[in-house]
Amino acid sequence: MADHATNRRNFFRQLVASLTDVQVEKMPEHPADHTASLYPESELTLSGGLTPYSGPWGAAQAAHLLRRVTFGAQKSQIDQLLALGTAQAAVDFVLDVPTAVPDPPINNYNNPDFTDLEVPAGETWINALYNVEAEGGRIESWRGWWMDRMIRSEANIQEKMTLFWHNHFATRTDTAFWGKASYLYNATLRQHGLGNFKNLVKLVTLDPCMLIFLNGFLNEKSAPDENYARELQELFTVGKDGASTYSEDDVVAAARVLTGWRINFVNGTIYFDVNAHDTGNKTFSGFYNNTVIQGSTNGGQELDALLDMIFQKAEVSAFICRKIYRFFLYYKIDDTVEAEVIEPLAQIFRDNNYEIKPVMSALLQSEHFFDAYNKGCFIKTPVDLVAGVMRNFNLTVPGSTLYDEWLMRLYLNYICSNLQMLPGDPPNVAGWLAYRQSPGYYRNWINSDTIRNRNIITDVLSFYFIATDNDQLKIDHIAFAAQFDHPEDPNQLVEDAVQLLLPMDIAPARKQFMKSILLSGQANDFYWTAAWYAYLSNPNDPMVYEAVNFRLASLHKYIMNLAEFQLI
Repeated sequence: MADHATNRRNFFRQLVASLTDVQVEKMPEHPADHTASLYPESELTLSGGLTPYSGPWGAAQAAHLLRRVTFGAQKSQIDQLLALGTAQAAVDFVLDVPTAVPDPPINNYNNPDFTDLEVPAGETWINALYNVEAEGGRIESWRGWWMDRMIRSEANIQEKMTLFWHNHFATRTDTAFWGKASYLYNATLRQHGLGNFKNLVKLVTLDPCMLIFLNGFLNEKSAPDENYARELQELFTVGKDGASTYSEDDVVAAARVLTGWRINFVNGTIYFDVNAHDTGNKTFSGFYNNTVIQGSTNGGQELDALLDMIFQKAEVSAFICRKIYRFFLYYKIDDTVEAEVIEPLAQIFRDNNYEIKPVMSALLQSEHFFDAYNKGCFIKTPVDLVAGVMRNFNLTVPGSTLYDEWLMRLYLNYICSNLQMLPGDPPNVAGWLAYRQSPGYYRNWINSDTIRNRNIITDVLSFYFIATDNDQLKIDHIAFAAQFDHPEDPNQLVEDAVQLLLPMDIAPARKQFMKSILLSGQANDFYWTAAWYAYLSNPNDPMVYEAVNFRLASLHKYIMNLAEFQLI
């Protein structure tokens, strides 16, 4: 691959340098009393845990739901959920995920420096033989394909749920350097993300990507490898939250159960090699009621017995419900949340034989989910920021040629990487720090470097663009404003923009300042209204276009530079 395509440091230097060329007029002064009351009076805070929400169903509630189950609210999707009439109907809608398998990623990585001779341009590579020279391009093709799906996501939870499981069952592309394995693993997480958790654990256990990542395909009776056996219990099912937990001997016994699974690296399938399997009995500790898994030559049967034993522990349901809560709602789980939300969710999980969808339905329909306390409390992940800006402003990834498409998607993913979250490559098997490291949790996304880079991205998209040889990616500010009912009214336009782009309302003084941006500091609303109608009358006139576009770009840049924009 060409060096410029993968050197993200140079890419960001170019973005920073490009900002120095942007000629920005002086914006109105911010109100002097900006330290006073930044927020309006708080919304009503509800006290119910999993009590079904029965409060108002409006744009604020629909946008909150979309921010948590997709990667950003879009006006068209807010309207779509509003038309359903109730929060319950909207939650049912977002949990109704597509069953059709999406078109797979294709060879869009051929370029003057490299050609994949095994896969014609425009055709999928997922069935191609392993090719070490091509795998880097294929992995980025898959990663870009997934980023595009997150951006284009319909109003449902599928892509967000896929990312949740990708963080939970973490693997890395630089370890399993095989595009096909990354794609098939992602497909498994997507297809079963709202299905049965126990079944999903079994599928992950025998997945080539995971078998490579945690050395499962090297696990044999003469030298049992404990990597996956340990993480299966510590990170994937039981956890270590309880007063008592599994023992080191349990890790060894589970590793023996899992010996013998191998990968066919020609076609990507897995198989069981009985000659590499430990056929002796495996005895577990008192934590697992001293269970003995009878040794056999049937690896699948022993795996089922291992999972049956693990899933008898109530700790599994509570552990997974806490992870769901921290991913979709908030990191803090105090005694009240544990008693009123986590424990009831865990009971629902067990009562439904570890089906995931009933848990998500109960959480998303609850008063607790729609509590004002839980709005705007979650710092956006880098993926939420990057895909969210694209979604907020109704942008799609341009691709005049296949390689331009591949390169633009690569840029977006490496922007995420520069912000410390590259899809496909969590830092380790425990996933990203922000979901697990106490006490910082989501605050781990923000430091002096990442907040600067977050603002660079939104500034560039507001006043400049990200470019390949043939395409430019930038915000169409006028199209964004035009989707609202009354873009000619500066008061209503500010209200609509704030409601869509920010997770909570803000103080009237701030809105007044935003309006002053549209008015270029003038006092009369007519200054904006006249400019808007002048543009509608003559959209091809560059002067009237710029009079409107610059003010909107300044407004949107200002909103996206607010601390509140970093929250969902």
